[in-house]
Amino acid sequence: MEIRHLKYLMAVGQELHFGKAAEKLFITQPALSRQIQQLEEELGVKLLERDKRNVALTTAGAYLLDEAEYIINHLNQVIESTRRKAKGEEGEVRIGFVGSAMQDVIPDLLVRLNQQYPKLHTSLDELSNKEQLSALIHDRLDIGFVRMERVPTDYGQKVVFEDSFSLVLPADHQITKDSFESLIQLKAEQFILFSHEYSQEYYENIMSIFADHGFEPNVSHRSVHANTIFRLVEKHLGVAIVPTALASGVSLGVQFIPLASLPQRTRLTAVWDERNRNAALKKLIALL
Repeated sequence: MEIRHLKYLMAVGQELHFGKAAEKLFITQPALSRQIQQLEEELGVKLLERDKRNVALTTAGAYLLDEAEYIINHLNQVIESTRRKAKGEEGEVRIGFVGSAMQDVIPDLLVRLNQQYPKLHTSLDELSNKEQLSALIHDRLDIGFVRMERVPTDYGQKVVFEDSFSLVLPADHQITKDSFESLIQLKAEQFILFSHEYSQEYYENIMSIFADHGFEPNVSHRSVHANTIFRLVEKHLGVAIVPTALASGVSLGVQFIPLASLPQRTRLTAVWDERNRNAALKKLIALL
């Protein structure tokens, strides 16, 4: 077995189409089929079920595909770290984050990291909570900053920031900070919320706010991006509830009304795989 066999399996497993996978790999379809057959013969198992129209992963194929993605990503990281160490650098730590973490937490952490370890390189990737967990599992990230009430118990985790919520209204809305008394005043409004795809637990937390006020919101739009939500509010397409930290630095035509008296809170949690041997990651964790 060679690395290319795993890369070929990944291409076919992701596309579930030999023709498209061959194009992606810049090889012919017959050549790709032979490589997959070689891999199956060496392992002595069937990885793919295929006929003239369909390609599907077997249970064994799905398992190997998942592991192959981890192996390839880890190998790429090792190669990159080797090159950086040859240049006198201290390696690289790959950081994933949800947008709100960029308000204060990530910039402050990077400043401290740069002061203490100036030769340590960082890469940043804004991803949803689910995407970060998948990236951690497949070694595309070293650490993620997520807004999830529950994370896998076999992962290292640390709550780095706890936040209240704020109401987001158009700048010229009839309700202002001075006139706001209760969420009940906005019962008839359309609401723009973070999608449950952002985080099911976060979504349920938001919905509990409405439940406490005795009504179910009319949700007109859902998004996983804060800036999209703010733009929609600015255009009078609804109102929103977001973590208060997101109010920092927003220069759009919206106003924020703190809901700090509500019991609901949202937590930003750092998550990492305890088995990760990246020395650069350990240095970052020490600064948390």
